[in-house]
Amino acid sequence: MKFVDYVTISVRSGKGGAGSVSFRRAKFEPKGGPNGGNGGIGGSVSLVADPQLYTLLDHRYNRHHFAENGYNGQGASKSGKDGLNIILRVPVGTVVKDTDTDELIGELISPGQTLDLAVGGRGGKGNEFFKSSTHQSPRHAQPGEPGVERNITFELKLLADVGLVGFPNAGKSTLVASISAARPKIADYPFTTLEPSLGVVSVDNYQSFVIADIPGIIEGAHEGKGLGIQFLKHIERNAVLLFLIPVDSQTVGADYATLLGELEAFDERMLEKPRMVGFSKLDLLAPEDRVKWEKKARKAIPADIPTMAFSSVAHLNLDEMKRELWNHVIESKSFGEGF
Repeated sequence: MKFVDYVTISVRSGKGGAGSVSFRRAKFEPKGGPNGGNGGIGGSVSLVADPQLYTLLDHRYNRHHFAENGYNGQGASKSGKDGLNIILRVPVGTVVKDTDTDELIGELISPGQTLDLAVGGRGGKGNEFFKSSTHQSPRHAQPGEPGVERNITFELKLLADVGLVGFPNAGKSTLVASISAARPKIADYPFTTLEPSLGVVSVDNYQSFVIADIPGIIEGAHEGKGLGIQFLKHIERNAVLLFLIPVDSQTVGADYATLLGELEAFDERMLEKPRMVGFSKLDLLAPEDRVKWEKKARKAIPADIPTMAFSSVAHLNLDEMKRELWNHVIESKSFGEGF
């Protein structure tokens, strides 16, 4: 299924039904009182967050959603039927904006959460409603209220506990495939990841977290270079960021600074997130060279940033990596990190 994270649609709620002007007419009651019923309420258009969805693809091909109008009231005190509502399902993590004003309408960040986009028009009152002791034969009724029409933009920002940050071919997809059931595309060339993917990582019984893999970042990603800017938004809500730098890098410190700079240029709040550096592809080094290389690379990373060398292919230190990430996730959630 194609990953789609930005869609614009049009919605319109139904107008309310008109109230009825009617009087009772019976054989022995030629001047019966008013009995015009009320009009029905117009149908509304609303959203619900569905945890089984991870893309906005359905809304790309179905962009117009018009709810049913309310039915008119009738005589014999019969109210009109309400118009049918429309409920649209979107992935958890969807941001909803008014396309024309760019006003934020709301965000759906919890499974089952709902949000109204266009509320149906109120039905008009029939003449029976206006009957009183001083006005016993009202001959007027209310029209129904009009519906609401607006253009809506959906923007999906994936919700994950850990977000992977790295250059193309840093080993992000291989790591996700090794520690979760996700199967992102893996190949020996840059930009094999063209769309984000999520994986659930099990640590121990009843302990798990969600990890997100996004396309590789290159220098200038925040300006639109490569694929990074299109998907950087998907790590805005991650609790912890894992920077991946492969052991064959000759410029560990510069690589880390470049990745951090791209995140800062995209959104300064990214720097507030807890982060960790993983030295990937440890299997490329001979066993006797690994400790020496890691000590040297560690000096290129700020002292307060935890690091760990690992190999997804050879399954070296993966269990330790999962547990370390789990500890960071729990700690970040305790202190309310993320946005």
